[in-house]
Amino acid sequence: MTENQTRPNKFHWLTSFRHGPTLALLAIIALFALLDWQFGSGRFFSPRNARVIVNSAALIAVPALGMTMIIIAGGIDLSAGTALTLSGTALAIAFRDYTIPVDQAGAATWIAAALALGLGVGILCGLINGLIISLTEMVPFIVTLGTMTIFLGLGQVIADESTVYPESGHLPDWLRYLCYTGSNSDHYWLGFLHIPSSALIAIVLGLLVAAVMHFTVFGRNVVAIGSNASTARLCGIRVGWTTALVYALAGIFVAVGALLYFANVKNGNPSDGTGKELEIIAAVVLGGGSLSGGRGSVLGTIIGALIIKTISSGCTMLSIPNTYTHIIIGVIIIIAVLIDGLRNGAPKWLFDRLR
Repeated sequence: MTENQTRPNKFHWLTSFRHGPTLALLAIIALFALLDWQFGSGRFFSPRNARVIVNSAALIAVPALGMTMIIIAGGIDLSAGTALTLSGTALAIAFRDYTIPVDQAGAATWIAAALALGLGVGILCGLINGLIISLTEMVPFIVTLGTMTIFLGLGQVIADESTVYPESGHLPDWLRYLCYTGSNSDHYWLGFLHIPSSALIAIVLGLLVAAVMHFTVFGRNVVAIGSNASTARLCGIRVGWTTALVYALAGIFVAVGALLYFANVKNGNPSDGTGKELEIIAAVVLGGGSLSGGRGSVLGTIIGALIIKTISSGCTMLSIPNTYTHIIIGVIIIIAVLIDGLRNGAPKWLFDRLR
């Protein structure tokens, strides 16, 4: 038994606290509510702001659910942001050029075709990443760093390096109000609750991912690959094909995220994807996901997305510039990664300083 194994860890309470993300979210809400009451407009705790936060968090949480599976499998996807806006741009072009007004015959067919196009682009992006990684055994960081710029370039090409604005009459009502946060009950799927439809989609997809990861052989294989790919291969798990499938499935969540993104802004701009992957990855990490692989949480990912958007909303209410908002979120991410390092076993030099 090594010295590090026998030495008691004085930070055990911190590294083993499973409800840390939830308590962090509650603490952040309480902090900004107090600061807003003292120095802001007093609207942080308003129902409207709560709906805005929940909707904004759903836009991150949906693609982050796919990222959760990837990170549990020991991978990473830096192309998630540009793949999302590439899919959203393709969707915007389809609604601009090929969809007829919703009040005319045959509109449903065109709408279905446009949605299929957007979904197909997202799945294809994920599948490309998965196949390259599994067939070449290249490091996911390098592969997705390359495809990140490729997807950005492709989006700019098909959009003629501009923002795509579809005709409002080409969009069905359910799509126009998918991210609605106003006070009209008719525009919510559950009007009596006033919960944005985007949030309901995130919850349903989260339950599906949790069920897959906890109750299927595929989910157990993903965890095994992330924990130790070599051991998983010796146990008969087809590591390559499972990895490709994980990235392809993540592409579905990117495509659904693109649908929500399009419903929220009503346009397609491929350049909007730059930097989105950082928020998506941050949601997983803040929720307890380990960048070393083998561990992640669907509920934690959703809470991580809520943490990011609660901080953004609170800073907006307090008139704090976005530059400082980014600094605050960055510091929180570093703390989360540090906690993950302590949980997994920090390097010897760090243990020597913590004795």
